[in-house]
Amino acid sequence: MTQDLFRTDAYLAECTATVTAITDQGVVLDRTVFYPLGGGQAGDAGTLVLADGRALPISDTRKGKDAEGQFTNDICHVPAQDGHSSLSIQDFCQQQGLQVGDTVTARIDWARRHRLMRFHTTTHLLCHVVPQLVNGCSITPDYARLDFNMTDPLDKDALTAAIAALVTAAHPVTVGRITDAELDANPALVKSMSVQPPRGSGTIRTIRIGATELIDFQPCGGTHVANTSEIGAVVVTKIEKKSATTRRVVLGFAT
Repeated sequence: MTQDLFRTDAYLAECTATVTAITDQGVVLDRTVFYPLGGGQAGDAGTLVLADGRALPISDTRKGKDAEGQFTNDICHVPAQDGHSSLSIQDFCQQQGLQVGDTVTARIDWARRHRLMRFHTTTHLLCHVVPQLVNGCSITPDYARLDFNMTDPLDKDALTAAIAALVTAAHPVTVGRITDAELDANPALVKSMSVQPPRGSGTIRTIRIGATELIDFQPCGGTHVANTSEIGAVVVTKIEKKSATTRRVVLGFAT
């Protein structure tokens, strides 16, 4: 299994690691700072720096799957095979001189990751501003969106102003854990209708925004900034009526 260093420190931009496998899904490391696609958040991009200093570009990061299509505890780093798309990942890595057992430096595209962290934290603020269940989510480096299960209309300017106030208030963002039993006793902590927090380890990772004043508290495995002031200027760019019971809110960075 891959040790997921980003779970405890989202600000780690690189780490040394050992290649444990090269499969048709990607390069598997014993530890990584790369976040894999999940919970609506896009997977990280970056590079694996080889022992001789050459950089192998990584275009995406995904959770590993077994033969039955079930997720494993491996994290797969997908090489960018520009001009070599006809090769399998195994053959491509062999051509690049990367082998199982090699030591590499896993280095994320920090500017891209930081945008994801800012957007992801903003979606939590939006859950506070619009206290409705979420039935869809997408967090990319260029925009984020939440689909709310509701019928009432929403106002772009009012939402933008409410988010800005929470950003300016500089609320701390902290990572914590609760037990499965604690979550069972408080099912309202889960805001998503489509994604359930992973169980099985006995504890569930949480994100809390606010210290003396609680702004948001829910299970979440994504990466976040440490304080809402770090988000910067985010605006609601669009509100769509996706169905009779769904309102989509799209977020972007102010230009």
